[in-house]
Amino acid sequence: MFDRGFLYGDSVYEVMRTYGGKPFAWAAHWERLESSARRLGMSLGWTTADATTALKATLEESGNAESYVRVVVTRGAGPIGLDPALATTPNRVIIVKELSSPPAELYERGCKLRIVSVQRSGAGVDPRAKSGNYLSSIQALREALAAGAYEAVMKNAEGALCEGSSSNLFIVRRGEVATPPLDAGILEGITRRTVMTICKRRGILARERTLQADDLYEADEAFITSSIREVMPVASCDDHTIASGRPGPLTRAITDVYRRIATETASF
Repeated sequence: MFDRGFLYGDSVYEVMRTYGGKPFAWAAHWERLESSARRLGMSLGWTTADATTALKATLEESGNAESYVRVVVTRGAGPIGLDPALATTPNRVIIVKELSSPPAELYERGCKLRIVSVQRSGAGVDPRAKSGNYLSSIQALREALAAGAYEAVMKNAEGALCEGSSSNLFIVRRGEVATPPLDAGILEGITRRTVMTICKRRGILARERTLQADDLYEADEAFITSSIREVMPVASCDDHTIASGRPGPLTRAITDVYRRIATETASF
């Protein structure tokens, strides 16, 4: 029979990395996996305890010092056809491989972004669900890479900036940190959430607001976030250098705090 994750992208997943051999924000990732499944009317067929036990065993078996982790649940397999009821038993996969972090120079010099023509769209899928339907992101990144950029920035139907192909976007302007709101049509990243918490605890003004291209071009600093990248500074976007073109002080401070929190709190 045929798995619907393979046939239709009918799946949900989470990606995280380890610190000291333990996953950071595992509880938050699991909660989002459950939420994604609910939004797609899908059963995980997995308890939190069983999933945690399986993750521990897989990490131990890998023998990696640090790992990239992907947890995938598909709706299952069954006869070919779009009807979700054709699959009755979810398939669950945990992928663990040795962690390969982005090049250090991207953190030292900053990365290059490209605002692309591909709109942020899940083709009818709730953007708050982290699903296997990733074609828009793939096409967005393809366009960005062809232009010599490291990551894409997608807009929504109204022309506002949304997020990267696999990252959330932040800008800094006059000491204020800003990121697109969830209702712009983005996925709430776990790293994004952590950064907002860091800002709140350190007394840094941070808020969600609609961002246009000029907000990014004219920012004092900018950075992108994801579980594997952590907090990565942005040096330029399109033909615009962001301020001095070097990682800014607020970005560096947030990066340091994030890494400390991740290292100290990673656990099952």
